[in-house]
Amino acid sequence: MSTEYPDDFQRGLHFSDFVSEPKRMLLPIKGFEDKPLVSLEKAVEPLHSLVNDIGQMVWIAKENCQKPENCLSRDESASIMLYSMEWTPHESSFYYVLNNVLRSQNRQELIPWFLYLRLVIHALSKLPASSPKIVYRGIRKDMSSEFSKGQKFIWWGFSSCTTSIEVLNNFLGQNGARTIFNIECQSGKSIGQHSFYEKEDEFLIYPAQQFEVISSYNAGNQLHIIHIKETSPPWPLFPKPAQVANDPISSYENQQLVNRIL
Repeated sequence: MSTEYPDDFQRGLHFSDFVSEPKRMLLPIKGFEDKPLVSLEKAVEPLHSLVNDIGQMVWIAKENCQKPENCLSRDESASIMLYSMEWTPHESSFYYVLNNVLRSQNRQELIPWFLYLRLVIHALSKLPASSPKIVYRGIRKDMSSEFSKGQKFIWWGFSSCTTSIEVLNNFLGQNGARTIFNIECQSGKSIGQHSFYEKEDEFLIYPAQQFEVISSYNAGNQLHIIHIKETSPPWPLFPKPAQVANDPISSYENQQLVNRIL
């Protein structure tokens, strides 16, 4: 089956891929960290029956990673780019299929993905450590009733965010029901230099991370802003690489964000 490139709206769905997150606690994501590092082609061999056009996707990614930044190898950089790519239909995208598996109660479904997870997590671990910062994701929907102050929850899939509110605003528009999550992030990596979409200032948070709702703000004009903070669960749910300690993030003013959107 041939695959087409998405338009701008379709691409924006990358930042909204959290609606189907499970509400219950799942088993930890583990086992991939013991696998060997292999080429990207080798890593996706078990996935050819699971993801449409995976061979073509890998080829395109590696062609765009001839001289990768941050001392990454072509395979490492391309593993990140492969995740960032989005095709039409949306549901056939590599990241969409992977995140659905990460959210599955059946952890056996993850086994074919172990070699890829080993490679991409290793690649992300080599990127410069990011200071705690605010990143954004959002959706054209009012989700304020589902997130109350003090609530803790897990996003089991990779969380694609942007460091630019303008990028997110271009996708969400200025009318209709919208929810923006401004995320006080302690881990994750800026992948802009390895993303297929270089101008989106993409930031990727590891799977199975816990967050706490700090506040929920009705900004008017059907826009809701939910401020969440990455926190540590009592038991690890994902073997993410160690992060360098940084100073706490400064306080964030919701009104400043609203002024940039409305």
